Amino acid sequence: MMEASAEGTAERATHAAVKGEAAIKQEFLTTKDQFHGYLDTEWQGSKGEKNSEKCTLEEKKGPPVEEPESKKPKLDPEDGTKSEKPDKKRYRGQNKSRPHTKPNTYEEKRLCLSAIQKDYDCRFGDKCTFYHDVGEYMASKPADIGERCYLYDTFGKCEYGLACRFAKAHTTADFKTLEKADLVKACEGRTMVKNSLGKDLQYRLRKRSVTFTKSEEYLKTLSNNKDKQEPQRNGDVCTAAVSADPKEEKQEEPLPTSQDVQPPVKTVGPLTDADVIKLRPCEKKTVDFRDKLYLAPLTTCGNLPFRRVCKRFGADITCGEMAMCTNLLQGHQSEWALLKRHESEDLFGVQVEGCFPDTMTRCAELINSHTDVDFVDINSGCPIDLVYKKGGGCGLMTRTRKFEQIIKGMNYVLDVPLTVKIRTGVQEKSNIAHKLIGEMKNWGVSMITLHGRSREQRYTKLADWDYISTCSKAASPVPLFGNGDILSYEDAMKARETGVSGVMIARGALIKPWIFTEIKESRHWDISSSERLDILKDFTNFGLEHWGSDTRGVEKTRSFMLEWLSFMCRYIPVGLLERVPQKINERPPYYMGRNYLESLMASQYVEDWIRISEMLLGPVPKNFNFLPKHKANSYK
Repeated sequence: MMEASAEGTAERATHAAVKGEAAIKQEFLTTKDQFHGYLDTEWQGSKGEKNSEKCTLEEKKGPPVEEPESKKPKLDPEDGTKSEKPDKKRYRGQNKSRPHTKPNTYEEKRLCLSAIQKDYDCRFGDKCTFYHDVGEYMASKPADIGERCYLYDTFGKCEYGLACRFAKAHTTADFKTLEKADLVKACEGRTMVKNSLGKDLQYRLRKRSVTFTKSEEYLKTLSNNKDKQEPQRNGDVCTAAVSADPKEEKQEEPLPTSQDVQPPVKTVGPLTDADVIKLRPCEKKTVDFRDKLYLAPLTTCGNLPFRRVCKRFGADITCGEMAMCTNLLQGHQSEWALLKRHESEDLFGVQVEGCFPDTMTRCAELINSHTDVDFVDINSGCPIDLVYKKGGGCGLMTRTRKFEQIIKGMNYVLDVPLTVKIRTGVQEKSNIAHKLIGEMKNWGVSMITLHGRSREQRYTKLADWDYISTCSKAASPVPLFGNGDILSYEDAMKARETGVSGVMIARGALIKPWIFTEIKESRHWDISSSERLDILKDFTNFGLEHWGSDTRGVEKTRSFMLEWLSFMCRYIPVGLLERVPQKINERPPYYMGRNYLESLMASQYVEDWIRISEMLLGPVPKNFNFLPKHKANSYK
C-alpha cells in the first residue's frame, strides 16, 4: 500500500510549502482513501468475528456525525449596514452547535442505596425508579470493561462498589465488596484532592450569607475615592492623586500591644500573631516563577487528570481552568470543580475571569479563605465573544481604570501572589500590551504572561515573539512569561533568547505532553505509538479516579479523552519527518505510520478517536455521540 501511495509524492512535496503541510518522508505519504481503507481493514481484522460484525452494523446505521451548521450571530445595530460577499465563509474556533450529551443519560437505571446499606430505608417506596434487587441490577448492568480495577489496586477499595465497571475485581459471588486492609490503612487520612466545595459553604454562598470583610473595606474606600475624583473616560489610565488602594491611604500607626488586641473571632488554643496582625505586602507569600515551565490553563482539556500527566513529564507550574467569578460566588459545583488541586501539583494556581472590581475582589477573598493555592491569575486574554462583550477577558485591556481597581482590590485581599495573563491587544495591528505592562508594575502584579497574538488573530497567524521580547524588557523586574507556538525544545530555546523569564505552553502540551521532558533534556523524543498509548492509559486511570469508575465516570473520562485526541492527532512522529522539528502551524498530510497504532493515532476522524477510546474504556454506548469542541482553524 505504501508503494502504491508513492505516486504523486513529488508533486505533493512541491506544494507542501504552499499548503502549509509538514514535510514528511516520501515513503510514508499516502492518500486519504488508502489511509482510511487501511485503518478500517486492520481494525476489523484485530477484532473477533462477533465484535467485527457489531462494529460493521454500527457503522452502517448512518453516516458519521458531521459538524452542524454554525449558529447565525445576531448583528449589532451598527453592523446592520455592513454586508459581506455571499460566498465568503467565516471560520470560527468552536463548534457552537455541537450535540451535548450528559454522561448520566448513558445509565438507564441505578442501584438504590437501600439495596446496599442495611441501615438505609428508601423513602420513595414503590415510586422509586432505582433497582432494589442487586441480582436484577447486575443482570441489566453493562458488561465490565476489564478484570482489574485501578481504584481497588491503588487504594485498597473502590467506593463505587457494584456500580463500578470493573466490579468483578472486587466483588464476590454473593455481591459483597472486597477490600485490601493494608492499602486502605496506608491511604487513611491522605487527602489526594484539595479545594472541594463543601455543602455548608455552598449553602451559605447560595443564601448570600458569606461575609467579605476585606473586600467591603476596599470597596468602601473605592467608593469614597470615586466621590473625590473627577469623572474620567474608561480608556484613560487612572492618574488621580487619590489612590484606589486603601493600604496607601492609611497612615502608619503604631502596632497595638497584645493586651489591647481583641481576637476577631473566638479561638481555640493559643492566640498567634497571624490571628491578629495583618500581613504587609512584603510579608506575603512569594513564588519564584523564573526559569520554570508553565502549563497554560486550558479550557475543557486542562482538567486535573491531564495536569497530572503533564506533571509526570516535568511541568513546573500548573493552573486550573478559567473559572467565572460570578459562578464561584453563587456556589456552582461545576465551577468550583475547576479549582481542584491534586497533591502532585506542588506549584498550583487558579485562574478567574470577571469584569467588575466588586465581584473579582470578593471572589479573590473567597479563594484566599477556602482554597489552598500558590497564586491567583486574572484572565484578561480570553477572546471569546461571550466574555469579551461583557467587558471581561480581552475587554479588560481597554478598560484600564476598572482593570487597575480589580488588580489592586484582589491584591488587597490575597495572601498569595497575583498574576495576569494578557494578549498583545484587541485589534490585530494595534498592540497595547506594552502600555499596560508599565502600569501593571505599579499596580502590584507579581508576574505577567503575554500571549503573542491579538484577540482578532485568535490562532490564525504566528505569535509575535519580537513584540514579546520588547514587552519583557518593559516589564523588568517583574517576571514576564511568553506564550505562543512552542512545540519543541528548539522553539522553547528561541523563546528564552528573547529575554522572557519563562515560557507558557498551551496547544503544544495538548499535541505532545512529553514536550516538557524534551525541553528539560534538550532533545527530540521519537516516542513510539505504544508509549503514547501508555500515556492515554495513565489519563484513563487518573480520569476514573477523578470522575468515577461507574458508567457516568467512564463516559465522562471518554469525552475528555476524545477532546484531547482532537489535538493529539496533529502530532507527527519524529522518525517520519523530513525536517525536524514539526511546526505548530503545519498541517499533517495523510501518512502511514510505522505500525497500525501509529497510523490510527494520526487520523483526524472522530470515528478513529472513538476506536482508541474503546481500547481503554470498552465499547461506547448505543446512543453515544461526540463532536469536538475546538476546530483546527489555525490550519485555515
